[in-house]
Amino acid sequence: MSEQNSPANRGDNVDASGDDVPEYLNRWAVAQRWFSNAGRPPLLRIVGEWALSTPHPGVVIRSLLVRDAASEERTLYQIPLTERTESVAELADALIAIISHDDGTARFVYDAPHDPAFASALLRFMLRQEAHPEYVDVSATTVVQGKIIAGGGVSAHSTVLASRVLLGEQSNTSIIFDLVDDELEHTPPVICKIFRVIHHGDNPDVVVQSALARAGSRFVPEPVGYVAAQWTDSTRPDGRAAGHLAFAQEFFPGVSDAWRTALVAAAAGEDFTERARRLGEATAEVHTDLAEAMPTLVASPRIMVTMVTGMLDRFRRAITEVPDLAAFRTDVESIFARALTVPWPRLQHIHGDLHLGQVLDVPGRGWILLDFEGEPLRALHERGLPDVPVRDVAGMLRSFAYVAGTVERTHPNVDPARLSAWAAAARREFLRGYADRSGSGPFHQDALLEAFELDKAIYETVYETRNRPSWLPLPLDAVRRLATSYARSRNDHD
Repeated sequence: MSEQNSPANRGDNVDASGDDVPEYLNRWAVAQRWFSNAGRPPLLRIVGEWALSTPHPGVVIRSLLVRDAASEERTLYQIPLTERTESVAELADALIAIISHDDGTARFVYDAPHDPAFASALLRFMLRQEAHPEYVDVSATTVVQGKIIAGGGVSAHSTVLASRVLLGEQSNTSIIFDLVDDELEHTPPVICKIFRVIHHGDNPDVVVQSALARAGSRFVPEPVGYVAAQWTDSTRPDGRAAGHLAFAQEFFPGVSDAWRTALVAAAAGEDFTERARRLGEATAEVHTDLAEAMPTLVASPRIMVTMVTGMLDRFRRAITEVPDLAAFRTDVESIFARALTVPWPRLQHIHGDLHLGQVLDVPGRGWILLDFEGEPLRALHERGLPDVPVRDVAGMLRSFAYVAGTVERTHPNVDPARLSAWAAAARREFLRGYADRSGSGPFHQDALLEAFELDKAIYETVYETRNRPSWLPLPLDAVRRLATSYARSRNDHD
Protein backbone atom coordinates (compact mmCIF):
# COMPACT_ATOMS: atom_id res chain seq x y z
CA MET A 1 0.00 0.00 0.00
CA SER A 2 1.32 3.39 -0.92
CA GLU A 3 1.88 6.01 1.78
CA GLN A 4 -0.97 8.04 0.33
CA ASN A 5 -3.38 5.11 0.70
CA SER A 6 -2.27 3.93 4.12
CA PRO A 7 -4.83 4.09 6.98
CA ALA A 8 -2.55 6.41 8.94
CA ASN A 9 -2.88 9.08 6.25
CA ARG A 10 -6.62 8.95 5.66
CA GLY A 11 -7.57 11.63 8.13
CA ASP A 12 -10.87 11.20 9.93
CA ASN A 13 -13.02 10.44 6.92
CA VAL A 14 -13.20 6.74 7.79
CA ASP A 15 -12.94 5.10 11.16
CA ALA A 16 -10.13 2.64 10.50
CA SER A 17 -11.19 0.51 13.46
CA GLY A 18 -14.20 -0.66 11.48
CA ASP A 19 -16.77 0.74 13.88
CA ASP A 20 -19.22 3.52 13.11
CA VAL A 21 -18.81 5.57 9.96
CA PRO A 22 -18.43 9.34 10.33
CA GLU A 23 -21.76 11.00 11.05
CA TYR A 24 -21.70 12.89 7.74
CA LEU A 25 -22.02 9.56 5.90
CA ASN A 26 -25.11 8.68 7.94
CA ARG A 27 -26.67 12.03 7.09
CA TRP A 28 -25.80 11.67 3.43
CA ALA A 29 -26.91 8.03 3.05
CA VAL A 30 -30.41 8.58 4.42
CA ALA A 31 -31.14 11.01 1.57
CA GLN A 32 -30.12 8.58 -1.19
CA ARG A 33 -32.72 6.79 -3.30
CA TRP A 34 -31.03 3.42 -2.83
CA PHE A 35 -31.18 3.68 0.97
CA SER A 36 -34.12 1.78 2.44
CA ASN A 37 -36.11 3.01 5.43
CA ALA A 38 -35.55 6.60 4.32
CA GLY A 39 -36.47 9.10 6.97
CA ARG A 40 -35.05 7.01 9.80
CA PRO A 41 -31.54 7.86 11.04
CA PRO A 42 -29.17 5.04 10.09
CA LEU A 43 -26.29 3.68 12.14
CA LEU A 44 -23.81 2.55 9.50
CA ARG A 45 -20.95 0.35 10.63
CA ILE A 46 -18.02 -0.70 8.45
CA VAL A 47 -17.94 -4.38 7.49
CA GLY A 48 -15.32 -4.22 4.75
CA GLU A 49 -13.31 -1.80 2.68
CA TRP A 50 -11.25 -1.93 -0.50
CA ALA A 51 -9.10 0.60 -2.28
CA LEU A 52 -8.38 1.35 -5.93
CA SER A 53 -5.11 2.89 -7.06
CA THR A 54 -5.19 5.93 -9.34
CA PRO A 55 -2.55 7.96 -11.20
CA HIS A 56 -4.37 11.18 -10.28
CA PRO A 57 -2.38 13.11 -7.65
CA GLY A 58 -4.15 14.06 -4.47
CA VAL A 59 -6.92 11.49 -4.99
CA VAL A 60 -7.71 8.49 -2.75
CA ILE A 61 -10.34 5.96 -3.85
CA ARG A 62 -11.97 3.33 -1.72
CA SER A 63 -15.31 1.57 -1.33
CA LEU A 64 -16.92 0.88 2.02
CA LEU A 65 -19.20 -2.05 2.75
CA VAL A 66 -21.39 -0.81 5.58
CA ARG A 67 -24.20 -2.44 7.50
CA ASP A 68 -27.09 -0.44 8.92
CA ALA A 69 -27.18 -1.51 12.58
CA ALA A 70 -30.34 0.57 13.11
CA SER A 71 -32.31 -1.55 10.62
CA GLU A 72 -33.96 -4.81 11.59
CA GLU A 73 -32.84 -6.22 8.25
CA ARG A 74 -29.28 -5.00 8.92
CA THR A 75 -29.00 -4.18 5.22
CA LEU A 76 -25.50 -4.13 3.72
CA TYR A 77 -24.67 -1.20 1.43
CA GLN A 78 -21.74 -0.32 -0.82
CA ILE A 79 -20.51 3.28 -0.64
CA PRO A 80 -17.66 4.10 -3.06
CA LEU A 81 -15.85 7.33 -2.08
CA THR A 82 -13.16 9.54 -3.53
CA GLU A 83 -11.23 11.91 -1.30
CA ARG A 84 -9.49 14.83 -3.00
CA THR A 85 -7.06 17.45 -1.74
CA GLU A 86 -8.70 20.00 -4.04
CA SER A 87 -12.34 20.62 -4.86
CA VAL A 88 -13.68 19.93 -8.36
CA ALA A 89 -16.36 22.31 -9.58
CA GLU A 90 -17.88 19.70 -11.91
CA LEU A 91 -18.42 17.38 -8.93
CA ALA A 92 -20.25 19.93 -6.76
CA ASP A 93 -23.49 17.92 -6.81
CA ALA A 94 -21.62 14.79 -5.70
CA LEU A 95 -19.87 16.42 -2.74
CA ILE A 96 -20.63 14.54 0.49
CA ALA A 97 -18.50 16.50 2.98
CA ILE A 98 -15.48 18.71 3.49
CA ILE A 99 -13.36 17.32 6.29
CA SER A 100 -10.18 18.31 8.07
CA HIS A 101 -7.09 16.20 7.59
CA ASP A 102 -4.58 15.51 10.38
CA ASP A 103 -2.26 18.15 8.93
CA GLY A 104 -5.02 20.75 9.13
CA THR A 105 -5.72 20.90 5.40
CA ALA A 106 -9.15 20.29 3.89
CA ARG A 107 -10.23 17.10 2.16
CA PHE A 108 -13.20 16.91 -0.21
CA VAL A 109 -15.18 13.66 -0.04
CA TYR A 110 -17.28 12.76 -3.12
CA ASP A 111 -19.78 10.10 -4.10
CA ALA A 112 -17.29 8.19 -6.23
CA PRO A 113 -19.45 7.01 -9.18
CA HIS A 114 -19.68 10.66 -10.27
CA ASP A 115 -15.88 11.05 -10.17
CA PRO A 116 -14.01 10.27 -13.43
CA ALA A 117 -11.01 9.13 -11.39
CA PHE A 118 -13.11 6.35 -9.85
CA ALA A 119 -14.67 5.38 -13.17
CA SER A 120 -11.27 4.96 -14.84
CA ALA A 121 -9.80 3.07 -11.90
CA LEU A 122 -12.78 0.71 -11.72
CA LEU A 123 -12.63 -0.18 -15.40
CA ARG A 124 -8.85 -0.70 -15.26
CA PHE A 125 -9.31 -3.04 -12.32
CA MET A 126 -12.14 -4.92 -13.99
CA LEU A 127 -10.15 -5.35 -17.19
CA ARG A 128 -7.09 -6.40 -15.19
CA GLN A 129 -4.85 -3.75 -16.63
CA GLU A 130 -3.04 -3.53 -13.32
CA ALA A 131 -2.39 -5.59 -10.23
CA HIS A 132 -5.15 -5.98 -7.71
CA PRO A 133 -5.42 -3.06 -5.30
CA GLU A 134 -4.24 -3.41 -1.76
CA TYR A 135 -6.92 -4.85 0.48
CA VAL A 136 -7.74 -3.07 3.69
CA ASP A 137 -8.09 -5.19 6.82
CA VAL A 138 -11.10 -3.93 8.77
CA SER A 139 -12.54 -6.72 10.90
CA ALA A 140 -11.16 -9.32 8.52
CA THR A 141 -9.64 -9.19 5.07
CA THR A 142 -11.97 -7.96 2.37
CA VAL A 143 -11.00 -9.79 -0.79
CA VAL A 144 -12.03 -8.17 -4.06
CA GLN A 145 -11.58 -9.56 -7.56
CA GLY A 146 -12.20 -7.97 -10.95
CA LYS A 147 -12.90 -10.18 -13.95
CA ILE A 148 -13.27 -9.44 -17.64
CA ILE A 149 -15.84 -11.40 -19.65
CA ALA A 150 -14.56 -9.88 -22.90
CA GLY A 151 -17.73 -8.75 -24.56
CA GLY A 152 -19.31 -5.60 -25.92
CA GLY A 153 -16.34 -4.72 -28.09
CA VAL A 154 -14.21 -3.90 -25.03
CA SER A 155 -10.60 -5.03 -24.68
CA ALA A 156 -7.89 -4.77 -22.07
CA HIS A 157 -6.60 -1.73 -23.99
CA SER A 158 -9.83 0.27 -23.62
CA THR A 159 -9.50 3.65 -21.90
CA VAL A 160 -12.21 5.80 -20.35
CA LEU A 161 -12.52 9.06 -22.30
CA ALA A 162 -15.45 10.35 -20.22
CA SER A 163 -17.99 9.02 -17.75
CA ARG A 164 -21.36 10.03 -16.36
CA VAL A 165 -23.92 8.61 -13.97
CA LEU A 166 -27.25 7.43 -15.32
CA LEU A 167 -30.00 9.40 -13.59
CA GLY A 168 -33.29 8.13 -12.24
CA GLU A 169 -32.20 4.79 -10.79
CA GLN A 170 -33.48 3.67 -7.41
CA SER A 171 -31.61 0.61 -6.18
CA ASN A 172 -28.26 0.87 -7.98
CA THR A 173 -25.93 3.47 -9.48
CA SER A 174 -24.85 3.01 -13.10
CA ILE A 175 -21.88 4.68 -14.76
CA ILE A 176 -21.75 5.13 -18.53
CA PHE A 177 -18.24 4.92 -19.98
CA ASP A 178 -17.27 6.56 -23.26
CA LEU A 179 -14.23 4.57 -24.41
CA VAL A 180 -11.34 4.71 -26.84
CA ASP A 181 -8.88 1.99 -27.81
CA ASP A 182 -5.08 2.19 -27.73
CA GLU A 183 -5.16 4.11 -31.03
CA LEU A 184 -7.63 6.63 -29.56
CA GLU A 185 -10.43 5.40 -31.79
CA HIS A 186 -13.88 5.44 -30.23
CA THR A 187 -15.25 2.04 -29.22
CA PRO A 188 -18.80 1.11 -28.18
CA PRO A 189 -19.80 2.63 -24.82
CA VAL A 190 -20.21 0.55 -21.68
CA ILE A 191 -22.53 0.85 -18.71
CA CYS A 192 -21.35 -0.38 -15.31
CA LYS A 193 -23.90 -1.02 -12.59
CA ILE A 194 -22.64 -0.39 -9.05
CA PHE A 195 -24.75 -2.51 -6.72
CA ARG A 196 -25.66 -0.37 -3.72
CA VAL A 197 -27.45 -3.03 -1.68
CA ILE A 198 -25.13 -6.02 -1.34
CA HIS A 199 -26.23 -9.58 -0.66
CA HIS A 200 -24.46 -12.85 -0.04
CA GLY A 201 -24.63 -15.03 -3.14
CA ASP A 202 -24.31 -14.62 -6.87
CA ASN A 203 -26.28 -11.73 -8.34
CA PRO A 204 -28.68 -13.13 -10.97
CA ASP A 205 -28.04 -10.12 -13.22
CA VAL A 206 -24.42 -11.24 -13.59
CA VAL A 207 -24.98 -14.99 -13.69
CA VAL A 208 -28.07 -15.18 -15.90
CA GLN A 209 -27.00 -12.56 -18.41
CA SER A 210 -23.53 -14.09 -18.71
CA ALA A 211 -25.07 -17.51 -19.33
CA LEU A 212 -27.29 -16.06 -22.05
CA ALA A 213 -24.32 -14.36 -23.69
CA ARG A 214 -22.36 -17.62 -23.68
CA ALA A 215 -25.36 -19.31 -25.28
CA GLY A 216 -25.26 -16.73 -28.09
CA SER A 217 -28.54 -15.01 -27.20
CA ARG A 218 -29.16 -11.91 -29.33
CA PHE A 219 -31.69 -10.50 -26.86
CA VAL A 220 -29.35 -9.33 -24.08
CA PRO A 221 -26.45 -6.85 -23.91
CA GLU A 222 -22.98 -8.36 -24.12
CA PRO A 223 -21.39 -8.57 -20.65
CA VAL A 224 -18.00 -6.90 -20.20
CA GLY A 225 -16.89 -7.76 -16.68
CA TYR A 226 -17.71 -7.71 -13.00
CA VAL A 227 -16.29 -7.12 -9.53
CA ALA A 228 -16.89 -9.68 -6.78
CA ALA A 229 -15.90 -9.66 -3.12
CA GLN A 230 -15.71 -11.61 0.12
CA TRP A 231 -16.34 -9.92 3.44
CA THR A 232 -16.96 -10.64 7.10
CA ASP A 233 -20.46 -11.76 8.10
CA SER A 234 -20.91 -12.89 11.69
CA THR A 235 -24.38 -14.30 10.90
CA ARG A 236 -22.95 -16.99 8.65
CA PRO A 237 -21.51 -20.26 10.04
CA ASP A 238 -18.04 -19.64 8.60
CA GLY A 239 -18.12 -15.91 9.34
CA ARG A 240 -17.69 -15.02 5.67
CA ALA A 241 -19.98 -13.86 2.85
CA ALA A 242 -19.41 -13.30 -0.86
CA GLY A 243 -21.23 -11.55 -3.68
CA HIS A 244 -21.05 -9.19 -6.63
CA LEU A 245 -20.26 -5.49 -6.27
CA ALA A 246 -20.42 -4.26 -9.88
CA PHE A 247 -21.33 -5.48 -13.37
CA ALA A 248 -20.43 -3.91 -16.74
CA GLN A 249 -22.08 -4.53 -20.10
CA GLU A 250 -22.52 -2.93 -23.50
CA PHE A 251 -24.58 0.26 -23.57
CA PHE A 252 -27.03 1.45 -26.21
CA PRO A 253 -26.98 5.26 -26.32
CA GLY A 254 -29.98 7.22 -27.48
CA VAL A 255 -32.38 4.29 -27.22
CA SER A 256 -35.59 4.67 -25.22
CA ASP A 257 -36.90 1.79 -23.19
CA ALA A 258 -40.16 0.10 -24.15
CA TRP A 259 -42.00 1.79 -21.28
CA ARG A 260 -41.46 5.24 -22.78
CA THR A 261 -42.20 3.96 -26.27
CA ALA A 262 -45.42 2.34 -25.11
CA LEU A 263 -46.53 5.45 -23.19
CA VAL A 264 -46.16 7.58 -26.31
CA ALA A 265 -48.02 5.03 -28.43
CA ALA A 266 -50.89 4.64 -25.95
CA ALA A 267 -51.31 8.40 -25.48
CA ALA A 268 -51.36 8.98 -29.25
CA GLY A 269 -53.59 6.02 -29.99
CA GLU A 270 -50.86 4.36 -32.06
CA ASP A 271 -51.01 0.65 -32.75
CA PHE A 272 -48.58 -1.32 -30.59
CA THR A 273 -49.67 -4.83 -31.44
CA GLU A 274 -46.83 -5.72 -33.82
CA ARG A 275 -44.23 -4.57 -31.32
CA ALA A 276 -46.03 -6.44 -28.52
CA ARG A 277 -46.02 -9.61 -30.59
CA ARG A 278 -42.28 -9.27 -31.27
CA LEU A 279 -41.71 -8.72 -27.57
CA GLY A 280 -43.59 -11.92 -26.81
CA GLU A 281 -41.38 -13.75 -29.29
CA ALA A 282 -38.22 -12.29 -27.75
CA THR A 283 -39.32 -13.27 -24.26
CA ALA A 284 -40.01 -16.82 -25.37
CA GLU A 285 -36.59 -17.08 -27.07
CA VAL A 286 -34.83 -15.82 -23.94
CA HIS A 287 -36.66 -18.47 -21.92
CA THR A 288 -35.64 -21.13 -24.44
CA ASP A 289 -31.99 -20.03 -24.33
CA LEU A 290 -32.01 -20.02 -20.53
CA ALA A 291 -33.53 -23.49 -20.40
CA GLU A 292 -30.67 -24.74 -22.58
CA ALA A 293 -27.89 -22.77 -20.87
CA MET A 294 -28.79 -23.32 -17.20
CA PRO A 295 -30.26 -26.16 -15.13
CA THR A 296 -34.00 -26.80 -15.18
CA LEU A 297 -36.16 -28.60 -12.67
CA VAL A 298 -39.37 -30.62 -12.77
CA ALA A 299 -42.20 -28.81 -11.01
CA SER A 300 -42.98 -31.57 -8.53
CA PRO A 301 -46.20 -31.46 -6.47
CA ARG A 302 -44.14 -30.46 -3.43
CA ILE A 303 -42.58 -27.53 -5.29
CA MET A 304 -45.95 -26.45 -6.67
CA VAL A 305 -47.52 -26.47 -3.23
CA THR A 306 -44.56 -24.57 -1.78
CA MET A 307 -44.81 -21.85 -4.43
CA VAL A 308 -48.59 -21.48 -4.09
CA THR A 309 -48.23 -21.40 -0.32
CA GLY A 310 -45.74 -18.57 -0.82
CA MET A 311 -48.36 -16.68 -2.86
CA LEU A 312 -50.90 -17.15 -0.09
CA ASP A 313 -48.44 -16.01 2.56
CA ARG A 314 -47.56 -12.89 0.55
CA PHE A 315 -51.26 -12.13 0.15
CA ARG A 316 -51.95 -12.45 3.86
CA ARG A 317 -48.97 -10.25 4.72
CA ALA A 318 -50.11 -7.74 2.09
CA ILE A 319 -53.48 -7.40 3.82
CA THR A 320 -51.74 -5.95 6.86
CA GLU A 321 -50.42 -3.11 4.67
CA VAL A 322 -53.33 -2.90 2.25
CA PRO A 323 -56.49 -3.66 4.25
CA ASP A 324 -58.72 -3.24 1.17
CA LEU A 325 -57.35 -6.56 -0.10
CA ALA A 326 -59.24 -8.44 2.61
CA ALA A 327 -62.49 -8.03 0.67
CA PHE A 328 -61.15 -10.40 -2.00
CA ARG A 329 -59.73 -13.08 0.31
CA THR A 330 -62.04 -15.94 -0.71
CA ASP A 331 -61.60 -15.50 -4.46
CA VAL A 332 -57.87 -14.79 -4.23
CA GLU A 333 -57.28 -17.95 -2.23
CA SER A 334 -59.39 -19.93 -4.70
CA ILE A 335 -57.44 -18.57 -7.70
CA PHE A 336 -54.15 -19.58 -6.09
CA ALA A 337 -55.51 -23.02 -5.19
CA ARG A 338 -56.76 -23.56 -8.75
CA ALA A 339 -53.17 -23.13 -10.01
CA LEU A 340 -52.45 -26.54 -8.45
CA THR A 341 -55.00 -28.22 -10.71
CA VAL A 342 -53.25 -27.54 -14.04
CA PRO A 343 -49.93 -28.78 -15.49
CA TRP A 344 -46.85 -26.66 -14.75
CA PRO A 345 -43.89 -26.27 -17.12
CA ARG A 346 -40.40 -27.16 -15.98
CA LEU A 347 -38.87 -24.64 -13.65
CA GLN A 348 -35.95 -22.70 -15.08
CA HIS A 349 -34.01 -19.47 -14.67
CA ILE A 350 -36.05 -16.49 -15.84
CA HIS A 351 -35.81 -12.71 -15.86
CA GLY A 352 -37.77 -12.45 -12.64
CA ASP A 353 -38.95 -8.83 -12.87
CA LEU A 354 -39.90 -8.39 -16.50
CA HIS A 355 -41.74 -5.24 -17.49
CA LEU A 356 -41.54 -2.66 -20.26
CA GLY A 357 -38.92 -0.61 -18.40
CA GLN A 358 -36.54 -3.58 -18.61
CA VAL A 359 -36.59 -3.72 -22.42
CA LEU A 360 -34.97 -1.66 -25.17
CA ASP A 361 -35.98 -1.57 -28.84
CA VAL A 362 -32.52 -1.25 -30.40
CA PRO A 363 -32.28 -0.39 -34.11
CA GLY A 364 -30.79 -3.30 -36.00
CA ARG A 365 -31.07 -5.61 -32.98
CA GLY A 366 -34.72 -5.56 -31.99
CA TRP A 367 -35.81 -6.11 -28.40
CA ILE A 368 -33.06 -6.30 -25.77
CA LEU A 369 -33.90 -7.46 -22.24
CA LEU A 370 -32.07 -5.82 -19.32
CA ASP A 371 -31.64 -6.15 -15.56
CA PHE A 372 -31.93 -9.82 -14.65
CA GLU A 373 -31.71 -9.13 -10.90
CA GLY A 374 -35.28 -10.27 -10.23
CA GLU A 375 -37.96 -8.76 -8.03
CA PRO A 376 -36.34 -6.28 -5.61
CA LEU A 377 -38.52 -7.27 -2.64
CA ARG A 378 -37.59 -10.96 -2.93
CA ALA A 379 -34.53 -12.34 -1.14
CA LEU A 380 -31.49 -12.80 -3.38
CA HIS A 381 -31.28 -16.56 -2.80
CA GLU A 382 -34.88 -16.86 -3.99
CA ARG A 383 -34.21 -14.76 -7.09
CA GLY A 384 -31.38 -17.09 -8.09
CA LEU A 385 -33.52 -20.23 -8.08
CA PRO A 386 -35.29 -21.81 -11.07
CA ASP A 387 -38.78 -20.39 -11.41
CA VAL A 388 -41.90 -20.62 -13.55
CA PRO A 389 -41.55 -18.82 -16.93
CA VAL A 390 -45.16 -17.67 -16.57
CA ARG A 391 -43.94 -15.20 -13.91
CA ASP A 392 -42.21 -13.16 -16.63
CA VAL A 393 -45.29 -13.33 -18.85
CA ALA A 394 -47.49 -12.09 -16.02
CA GLY A 395 -45.09 -9.25 -15.27
CA MET A 396 -45.26 -7.99 -18.85
CA LEU A 397 -49.05 -8.18 -18.91
CA ARG A 398 -49.19 -6.07 -15.77
CA SER A 399 -46.83 -3.59 -17.44
CA PHE A 400 -49.24 -3.08 -20.34
CA ALA A 401 -51.96 -2.35 -17.80
CA TYR A 402 -49.69 0.15 -16.06
CA VAL A 403 -49.13 1.97 -19.36
CA ALA A 404 -52.88 2.43 -19.79
CA GLY A 405 -53.28 3.49 -16.16
CA THR A 406 -50.41 5.96 -16.35
CA VAL A 407 -51.70 7.61 -19.52
CA GLU A 408 -55.17 7.84 -17.99
CA ARG A 409 -53.70 9.68 -14.98
CA THR A 410 -51.45 12.00 -16.98
CA HIS A 411 -53.77 12.61 -19.96
CA PRO A 412 -57.27 13.12 -18.52
CA ASN A 413 -58.69 13.96 -21.95
CA VAL A 414 -57.86 10.53 -23.37
CA ASP A 415 -60.81 8.13 -23.49
CA PRO A 416 -60.30 5.43 -20.80
CA ALA A 417 -62.13 2.90 -22.95
CA ARG A 418 -59.61 3.43 -25.75
CA LEU A 419 -56.74 2.93 -23.31
CA SER A 420 -58.28 -0.29 -22.03
CA ALA A 421 -58.62 -1.52 -25.61
CA TRP A 422 -54.98 -0.57 -26.29
CA ALA A 423 -53.77 -2.58 -23.29
CA ALA A 424 -56.01 -5.55 -24.19
CA ALA A 425 -54.67 -5.63 -27.75
CA ALA A 426 -51.05 -5.43 -26.57
CA ARG A 427 -51.73 -8.20 -24.07
CA ARG A 428 -53.33 -10.44 -26.71
CA GLU A 429 -50.49 -10.02 -29.21
CA PHE A 430 -47.77 -10.48 -26.60
CA LEU A 431 -49.32 -13.79 -25.58
CA ARG A 432 -49.68 -14.79 -29.23
CA GLY A 433 -46.03 -14.02 -29.97
CA TYR A 434 -44.88 -15.88 -26.87
CA ALA A 435 -46.97 -18.94 -27.65
CA ASP A 436 -45.93 -19.04 -31.31
CA ARG A 437 -42.20 -18.80 -30.58
CA SER A 438 -42.19 -21.11 -27.56
CA GLY A 439 -43.89 -23.83 -29.59
CA SER A 440 -46.58 -24.33 -26.99
CA GLY A 441 -49.43 -23.41 -29.30
CA PRO A 442 -52.27 -21.38 -27.78
CA PHE A 443 -51.53 -20.18 -24.29
CA HIS A 444 -53.62 -22.81 -22.49
CA GLN A 445 -52.48 -22.49 -18.90
CA ASP A 446 -54.93 -19.74 -18.04
CA ALA A 447 -55.31 -20.81 -14.41
CA LEU A 448 -51.56 -20.68 -13.87
CA LEU A 449 -51.17 -17.35 -15.65
CA GLU A 450 -54.09 -15.92 -13.70
CA ALA A 451 -52.47 -16.92 -10.39
CA PHE A 452 -49.12 -15.35 -11.25
CA GLU A 453 -50.74 -12.20 -12.61
CA LEU A 454 -52.72 -11.90 -9.37
CA ASP A 455 -49.59 -12.49 -7.30
CA LYS A 456 -47.84 -9.68 -9.22
CA ALA A 457 -50.76 -7.29 -8.74
CA ILE A 458 -50.75 -8.00 -4.99
CA TYR A 459 -47.01 -7.28 -4.92
CA GLU A 460 -47.74 -3.99 -6.69
CA THR A 461 -50.31 -2.97 -4.07
CA VAL A 462 -47.66 -3.29 -1.36
CA TYR A 463 -45.09 -1.43 -3.46
CA GLU A 464 -47.47 1.44 -4.20
CA THR A 465 -48.61 1.67 -0.58
CA ARG A 466 -45.01 2.04 0.53
CA ASN A 467 -43.78 4.32 -2.24
CA ARG A 468 -46.65 5.96 -4.16
CA PRO A 469 -49.88 5.71 -2.17
CA SER A 470 -51.85 7.72 -4.72
CA TRP A 471 -51.15 4.97 -7.29
CA LEU A 472 -52.62 2.18 -5.15
CA PRO A 473 -55.96 2.14 -7.06
CA LEU A 474 -54.20 0.91 -10.20
CA PRO A 475 -53.02 -2.50 -8.91
CA LEU A 476 -55.96 -2.73 -6.51
CA ASP A 477 -58.30 -2.51 -9.48
CA ALA A 478 -56.37 -5.36 -11.10
CA VAL A 479 -56.85 -7.54 -8.02
CA ARG A 480 -60.56 -6.63 -8.05
CA ARG A 481 -60.85 -7.44 -11.77
CA LEU A 482 -59.16 -10.84 -11.43
CA ALA A 483 -61.14 -11.77 -8.33
CA THR A 484 -64.45 -10.63 -9.86
CA SER A 485 -63.73 -12.48 -13.11
CA TYR A 486 -63.04 -15.66 -11.19
CA ALA A 487 -66.19 -15.26 -9.08
CA ARG A 488 -68.25 -14.70 -12.22
CA SER A 489 -66.83 -17.76 -13.99
CA ARG A 490 -67.43 -19.88 -10.89
CA ASN A 491 -71.05 -18.75 -10.71
CA ASP A 492 -71.53 -19.43 -14.41
CA HIS A 493 -70.12 -22.93 -13.94
CA ASP A 494 -72.39 -23.56 -11.00
